[in-house]
Amino acid sequence: MNINDKDSKIIKKSFERESSLDRIRLGNKFVDDFLFDDQQISDIPINALRVIFNIISIMSSEQFRPEDRPRQLNLFEDEYETDNNVFVSMKIRNNKISPSGSTKQVIDAYEFLAKFKMGWYKSQNSKGKEIRTFGGLISTPTYDQRGYTSFLISSYWLKRIVVIPEYNYILYHLVYHVKSNKHILFAIWLSKLPDKGIMIKLSTLNKKFGLNYKSSKEFCSKFLKLVKLNLDLYNNLSFQYKYQSDSIFLFPQKSKNSQNNIVIPKAEESFFITKRLRYFKKRHALQDKSAQQFIYHYQNISQTRIMIEVAYKEIKREYRLRKTPFTELQGIDFLNEIQNKIILHYQWTKAGKIFPQGFPVII
Repeated sequence: MNINDKDSKIIKKSFERESSLDRIRLGNKFVDDFLFDDQQISDIPINALRVIFNIISIMSSEQFRPEDRPRQLNLFEDEYETDNNVFVSMKIRNNKISPSGSTKQVIDAYEFLAKFKMGWYKSQNSKGKEIRTFGGLISTPTYDQRGYTSFLISSYWLKRIVVIPEYNYILYHLVYHVKSNKHILFAIWLSKLPDKGIMIKLSTLNKKFGLNYKSSKEFCSKFLKLVKLNLDLYNNLSFQYKYQSDSIFLFPQKSKNSQNNIVIPKAEESFFITKRLRYFKKRHALQDKSAQQFIYHYQNISQTRIMIEVAYKEIKREYRLRKTPFTELQGIDFLNEIQNKIILHYQWTKAGKIFPQGFPVII
């Protein structure tokens, strides 16, 4: 069989409806097989993760647990697991993958998913028949309609997305609020942890997330702190953490905003940002003219907003330790303190080592 011959593929069904749910269901089998490879993170770019989240969102009405709907499993097998190289077709609006409208980002995302883990896959249906399929998660992406990308999904990966004996929820809009792919994959992994928490070795976490921190303290302060702030703001599940020697303890918990003690849904993000900026202006006597850069970054660049919040919490803690009223930090002095903390944190990142002057300028 010519694996590059599109005519050799059997297209069973087309999915063209758009869907944008508040949360999606990620099957544990799909997470283990595709997002984590042998307990290690698959370094999937953020725009490719957006493709995955949209695929799952579109397929949400097709998802089922076999124990709840046993007949549905038979229907799935009869439709998709009777022949080799069976696929479904799907299309997604390009601005769902690149909200900025970058054609290159869209192309790169689909190329990655077409090539990633490309190969022959085989599964066995309940009748004992072996089904073989060639490809990655998606195959043959095409631009046959302006503003959309069409592609195929094999029955092998379709089954892992649709048939979900065990699954966890994740917020759909996480891939639009959070820019770090590692933070999103951490959130997905976190959803699988037991409620009582877990103890895990630094070396295991470094390997799992493709990191190279030398101490548990460094891992917590330079990675977990930023992840937690992201999840506190944008996910329904966050966590607490502590470390001891080379062990790190993680405790999942419902995500709440520390200032207002309420969950921040996506629809209220704009309100939260406005309220937070009003708080900074009043508490630290910020003037619109001198704080113009600060305000722009906080409103429009989520990664800088996270860095500002991390810096703010650290400075606030330092003032408390010195028993100095935090309200004494006013105006340009406040902005300078925040800027210095941002520079300090940035220098420890991978980007900071490559581009030392690439830190956000908020003054």
